[in-house]
Amino acid sequence: MNMSECAAPAAPPTGQPDDEELVRGFLAGDEACLAAVYRRWSALVHTLAWRSLGDVKEAEDVTQQVFLGVWSGRRGYRPERGPLVGWIVGIARHRIADALAARTRRSRLVAAVDSWPVRADPADERLEGALDRLVVRAEFAKLASAQQRVLRLAFYEDLSQSQIAERTGWPLGTVKSHARRGLYRLRRELEVAFDAEAV
Repeated sequence: MNMSECAAPAAPPTGQPDDEELVRGFLAGDEACLAAVYRRWSALVHTLAWRSLGDVKEAEDVTQQVFLGVWSGRRGYRPERGPLVGWIVGIARHRIADALAARTRRSRLVAAVDSWPVRADPADERLEGALDRLVVRAEFAKLASAQQRVLRLAFYEDLSQSQIAERTGWPLGTVKSHARRGLYRLRRELEVAFDAEAV
């Protein structure tokens, strides 16, 4: 299949592009077919995301993530299980759920920070905060590199575990295991470090 076949797909009498040809090219890795898939269904994905999230910018981000996932995961699509649009909508629902979960995590973090007591002397607070960051950074550096990578993606880039699995190419179970072991070890080491400081 050459690149022009999806740029201007053969149309049946109804005037719609030939779905079978589009799917064949898409599964074969034809970027023109991906572009055709995007043109055909991106508005649907954006509408679903906007209705669920209520935010145009977030809906645009989710739409982009969906089609990146569609392209990178195209080998997982099985035409015999249903139409391509159904598979795309399934991916969109997962990305929307991830976006809502990330929003909830951010809200909880903001609420937790807002509830922290304010110290009387800002200079003391800055010094103590700097020391705490040094301790955390030192303990974080002791983690296995895979655990560090998962925790960085989760806490600095605010990715869900399924997004981390997609980004790293690791199975979701592996991501969960690295996150769980990394957090457990970090908590244990920090408890020891901060208990020692208090003595």
